[in-house]
Amino acid sequence: MRFTSFVGCLMLAALWGGGAGAQPCGGEYTVRPGDSLQQIAQTQYGASELWTTIHADNLARIGEKASAIRPGMRLMLKCVNGRPRGLGRGNSAGQTVIKATASLAGRPGINLLTAGDNAPFTALDLPNGGLMTDIVNAAMQRADPSGGYAIRWVEDWGAHLDPLLSGGLLDMGFPWAQPECALSPDDVLCAGFLFSDPMFEMLSVVFTDKAASVSIGKVDDLVGRVLCRPRGQDLSDLDRADRRWLSDAKVVLKQPQTVQMCFDMLMAGAVDAVAVNEFVGRAAIRKMGLTRRIEIGQSYPLAIETLHVVVHKDHPQAETLLNLINAGLRGLREDGEFQAIVDAHLTRFWEEY
Repeated sequence: MRFTSFVGCLMLAALWGGGAGAQPCGGEYTVRPGDSLQQIAQTQYGASELWTTIHADNLARIGEKASAIRPGMRLMLKCVNGRPRGLGRGNSAGQTVIKATASLAGRPGINLLTAGDNAPFTALDLPNGGLMTDIVNAAMQRADPSGGYAIRWVEDWGAHLDPLLSGGLLDMGFPWAQPECALSPDDVLCAGFLFSDPMFEMLSVVFTDKAASVSIGKVDDLVGRVLCRPRGQDLSDLDRADRRWLSDAKVVLKQPQTVQMCFDMLMAGAVDAVAVNEFVGRAAIRKMGLTRRIEIGQSYPLAIETLHVVVHKDHPQAETLLNLINAGLRGLREDGEFQAIVDAHLTRFWEEY
């Protein structure tokens, strides 16, 4: 038996059933950077096809072109089958509500945790939820756990490691880059989590504005600069043992909510560089129409990173869960399905780029 693989961007209170029932249904949603009507519909109603309902109800605000929504625009979402809840008026939906400290007693099967704003790896508006979601889903199907599984979307990366995974509220999370733990043994991921077999390898690089006066040709040129990386992303490549940029205040780090906010800050001159993995950065600048404006520092990468599924070391079934996902990944690799998934997503990514 398998449970639904995609549970759209749940407010965490709904996961454990505490407090949400008293909140009114429907309300006002404030559009965030990167939102589309389809994504809002999936997030708030659990059904992306209801984007047409949102569009029709807000036609006077949006206009005939559904893609004309912009950050800060306020949309009225009516109640449909008891959703959405907890919006109120003037509140930005999609923020994580953390009200429970108990584990999800009695929850079905294995719960895996991810979030969006991470193209081409994880995003609800990508085919099959993105490259990593597609791989994890296929691996779990291969593993076929007896109690089933679900992939949960919670749009707050900063809450994933702690408290959601560290507190046992969900079982496994993805995709997380594995730090160089020999150099950074105290990193939160190294100290607290176990890693699956690697699923993808990529470069962590910096993106700069070609029109700015900043001259960066090697990694050391970043010392003294203002960098941007979205909140919740791992920082070990900026503060490993041989590069204590954060601990020794050698750089200033800005951490807005999204990658696109980082590039907005770069264009405004508020930061000198955006430091993210190559693919996420390229996806963001393509979406924002900045491809010709941005310099990508591929010749001086911050790190070579591999992406993994993680489980907290204190999870009572940590080893069992890792063995399960690794068995599924091995099966995908052995018959070529793994490479076929990667090729399909990356071909689409580079064609669009």
